[in-house]
Amino acid sequence: MIGLEPVAVAAVAVGAFAQAATGMGFSLVAAPALVAVLGPHRGVPTVLLLAVLASVLPLSRGWRHARPRDAGRLLVPALLGMPVVAWLLRGLDIRVLSVVTGCGVLAGVALLARGVRSPFLQRPAGAWLTGVASAALNVIGGVGGPPIGLYAANAGWPGRESRATMHVFFLAQNVATVALLGFVLPPWPTVVALAVGAATGMALSSRLTPTTARTAVLTVSSAGALALIGTAIA
Repeated sequence: MIGLEPVAVAAVAVGAFAQAATGMGFSLVAAPALVAVLGPHRGVPTVLLLAVLASVLPLSRGWRHARPRDAGRLLVPALLGMPVVAWLLRGLDIRVLSVVTGCGVLAGVALLARGVRSPFLQRPAGAWLTGVASAALNVIGGVGGPPIGLYAANAGWPGRESRATMHVFFLAQNVATVALLGFVLPPWPTVVALAVGAATGMALSSRLTPTTARTAVLTVSSAGALALIGTAIA
């Protein structure tokens, strides 16, 4: 455990940097290391609370650029769908679902990277599908970010609006999950690492061109899909 602690602290810093710079990525980067060090019972609530902070810090500066209506369109199905998805997935082979959904996310990233846009995602039904997909991936593997990243990239929001809106979504989603699972105080080194990583990401985010920011979101989404597949087949 002692040998993994520096890795966990570094993972928190890198995750906070990714979250501040792109609007997503904290749990994807930090969760595996923190859960390995702290164990699932303490690690998961710790990750969730740190993820709340990872969204609050950059949102405190960029909240004016958020799109509350779009965030709400994604949040409602995500929050309503989470318990339903958890119930429906009982008894199913999660590994198969992880591989299928991971491949679906990778296919979406590939299409968006080639410039293909989906008019369906711009409709209310598309927002509902995205929110439910995020809830499902959270239940399956704790990686609910990729569908939201794909939705934002498909919508073509400007970089500041995209980051702020995703921060709002993940903040509300993680607060709801913390309320459900309980509050666990994070170790102080992780809080310091988060602050450093978030400050660095906030400083660099304004320098990202729209193309670079979009590429970063798609890259983080791909990493989440690959992590989901890798966990399933390991």
